[in-house]
Parts: sequence; C-alpha cells; structure tokens
Amino acid sequence: MPNAAVVVTGAAAGIGQASVELFAERGFGVVAVDVSKEGLDAFAGREDIVTLAGDVADPGTNDAAVALAIEHFGRLDAAVLNAGIGGAPPLEAPGAIESLDQIYAVNVRGVVLGIRSAAPALRAAGGGSIVVTSSGAGLRGDPYTWAYNTTKAAAINLVRAAALDYACENIRINAIAPGLTATPRTAGQRANPDLNATLTRRVPLGRWSQAREQAEVIWFLASPAASYITGTVIPVDGGVLASTGILLAPTYRGEPPQ
Repeated sequence: MPNAAVVVTGAAAGIGQASVELFAERGFGVVAVDVSKEGLDAFAGREDIVTLAGDVADPGTNDAAVALAIEHFGRLDAAVLNAGIGGAPPLEAPGAIESLDQIYAVNVRGVVLGIRSAAPALRAAGGGSIVVTSSGAGLRGDPYTWAYNTTKAAAINLVRAAALDYACENIRINAIAPGLTATPRTAGQRANPDLNATLTRRVPLGRWSQAREQAEVIWFLASPAASYITGTVIPVDGGVLASTGILLAPTYRGEPPQ
C-alpha cells in the first residue's frame, strides 16, 4: 500500500493527468476525479490509482473522493484541486450570466467544496497540503475571457483566506497560476500558426509549458520541501507576469535596440 495519498480533480487530461502520473510515480496512491468517465479510462487497471467520475460542483463528488482515499489507501495527505472550465459569450450577450454560473460552479464552488471535504481528513492526519490550479488570468485581465478571469481571481483570494483559517491546523493551502500550457484544451490555439506565433512571442522563455512542468510545481507545493509556504500563488508562466506588457522581451542576446 502507498505510504501517502492524494486526490486530484480534473484528472483526465492536461495538468490534472500529469499530476496524477507524477504523484503515482513518486509513491502516492491517487484518487483521480473527473467529469469525463471516458477520460479516466486511461488509468484503468492501476492499483495505485482509483478513479471517480463526477462533477466537482457537487458536494457528494468531493466527499466521495476523500472517502475513496481513506478506503483504498488508509489516509489523505494532499488534495490537488485542478478542475476548471472556461468559455463565455460577451458580457452583454444572451446566456452570459448562465455561462458565468456554470464556470463559477466549477472554478470557485468546486474549490470551496474540495477544501471543505479534504480538510477533516487532513486534520485527522495531523496536517497536509491543498494545491489549487488557478491561472495567470486570475492575476491579470484578458480580453474576451471576463468570466474565466473573474473566477480564477476568486480562487486565488479564496486560497489566501482559507490558508489563514487552516494554518493553525498545519493544513497548507496554495495555488499555481499557469501560463500557456500545451494540453488538449489548447490544441486549437497551437494548431493555428499565426495565433501560436503571437502567443509564443508573448512568453519571455519563448515556448509553451508542458503539463508536466506545471505538475512539478504542484508536487513541490504539496511536498515537505514547501513546509513553510502557505497562502501563496506561484506563477508558472515562463515570465509573462514579470512584464508590464508594454514591451516584448528580446529574442536575442546582445546590445539593446537603439
């Protein structure tokens, strides 16, 4: 039996899938949660990974995930609250508020419920770690993504506030703010040559991140190496948020342009 256990939501693809694989590689038992049962089939037959198909906006899904960790692995040491969705029409368009409600249900309510469900088990274990996947969009504004930016910003301040509430119980709560990441969800952007070139040019490191690179920072925050870190958000964006956005970072070394 693994000597530690973690719940990972949004586990069927992208950063969530990379996190499941990374934690399992490093000896954790993993409860992989996703709304897509088909996506979870990739983990079938694994003794160290238990799957649960469900919506994180449902309190029962979050409670069931924690119960599975206790049932199969005897404990819970960490929770990676990674599930998230985007997409909304312009703010004044028909259906905009309904879209906001759907996005809020996953990106904010789902995080609240995840913390609420995981906290008692972490408390019983003497402490633990919760890591939330927010976004660079939660720290800055972007055109055409008002609902996504709003909910990701809410998740960041939720992390800060909840971290203060739970610090006395040795439950650390932090977030990552990914930048451009190569996942199935961003495949269309990367397949468009002009858009891909424009987006990549905005990143000082000059490339998209891989989901594994994001998962490594999640791992760090969940690990004893981050034992004195709580209530923080770490941008994992290749340097995007280091810029004012007025000038692009150079693509060469040498003298600055005159």
